[in-house]
Amino acid sequence: MAIINLQKREVECKIVYYGPGRGGKTTNLEYIFNNSRKYMTDELVSINTQGDLTLFFDFVPMGVGKIKGCDVRIQLYTVPGQQKYSSTRKLVLKGVDGVVFVADSLKIRHEKNILSLKDLAKNLNAYGLNIMKTPIVMQYNKRDLANDDLPVMSIEEMEKAYNGQLKAPSYPASAITGQGVNDTLKTCLVLTLKSLKKEAGWA
Repeated sequence: MAIINLQKREVECKIVYYGPGRGGKTTNLEYIFNNSRKYMTDELVSINTQGDLTLFFDFVPMGVGKIKGCDVRIQLYTVPGQQKYSSTRKLVLKGVDGVVFVADSLKIRHEKNILSLKDLAKNLNAYGLNIMKTPIVMQYNKRDLANDDLPVMSIEEMEKAYNGQLKAPSYPASAITGQGVNDTLKTCLVLTLKSLKKEAGWA
């Protein structure tokens, strides 16, 4: 839930990048941070384990203009994808306003994507949120890795497997090259701010 401080004329909302381990969540935020410094109001915070796996979260406050005269600040987080960090994922989702689900396009990661999507729905539900009603954007990452040794799912296959019910906006992407990264974030911001305006009666 966004924090609206009318005294400070400020709205602060939270977008969480969710998905399986090593799917590209941290790489998304690193790309955004490195290519959008003029929008940043603080530094990127990252805590990693051995193997460069996100242990807790990345945090990027961004100033994105005003709503009804209030400054809007966006906090971007990632969650650790590994199964053993389930409680941390749930904690990071607390107060979430919008979600980017980063699915790994590699065929061998299909089951991990499914498990992560189910985990997202379960953790949102724990906070009284319905995945079908939460602003969410699907990102199909690692499109640049397609080859005979590492086959990737087609966009059509991924849409059917992960987005058949949600019918959320979706983008093919490569977090390494930046393909689709900004489009994913921009669409999630638009959906999130639209939802916040509706909740606050500003729609």
